[in-house]
Amino acid sequence: MTRPLIGLTGRRKLAAKVIGTADNLQHLSGDWYYADYARGVLAAGGLPVNLPMEADPSAYVGHLDGILLSGGADIDPSRYDAPSETDAFPPEPVRDQFELDLMEAAKRAAVPVLGICRGLQLINVSAGGSLHQNVPEHARYDISSAALAHSISIAPDSSLAQLYGTQLMVNSLHHQTVDRLGKDLVATAYSDGVVEGLEHQTLPVLAVQWHPEMLDSRDHDPLFGWLVDQARTYRTERLTHH
Repeated sequence: MTRPLIGLTGRRKLAAKVIGTADNLQHLSGDWYYADYARGVLAAGGLPVNLPMEADPSAYVGHLDGILLSGGADIDPSRYDAPSETDAFPPEPVRDQFELDLMEAAKRAAVPVLGICRGLQLINVSAGGSLHQNVPEHARYDISSAALAHSISIAPDSSLAQLYGTQLMVNSLHHQTVDRLGKDLVATAYSDGVVEGLEHQTLPVLAVQWHPEMLDSRDHDPLFGWLVDQARTYRTERLTHH
């Protein structure tokens, strides 16, 4: 069986940020990708492909069966009409624009999308939502990224509940959270009032605030299975109609 093609977004960084870069190359920019996202997709039966930010996002969408919006830097608060309140993880403007355009193209084509951490926030902002810019108690950088930091409660009638049940222990590596929900989005998981999961009312869009790709259970995590299953269905329908 052909593996569905899953596009992975990455980060835009100056080469100067990479240890060992030669002095005369430090002015160059690069896109880089955490390998664990690809490993999770592969284990679930998908074929991951990294998405360089130089291309038109809508051109990618015509070839992809699914998209994973990965974690990373803060989204520029001007994208949701707010002043900046923190410089903890400075925005990457090229990435912000690329992913917002990618999300719009994905929604138009009904391509399945999974958002992780920043990916959840991007999905919310792209739908007209806003963010709390600094919630430090959820930024557990003092413990292992694979450590289960707190529990979440999941709405019983949600897609997330079908995957995990209504209670789950998760890791926590975010200092921003959803404030105002975007259009057509439903919050389906919470921890102490903080949104930990989002779902779209009509499209195959699912997002979580934790990092399943960093957990020891990654290769069996149902979230990657959800994305690959949705992508496989989308691929079949796309090929049937063409």
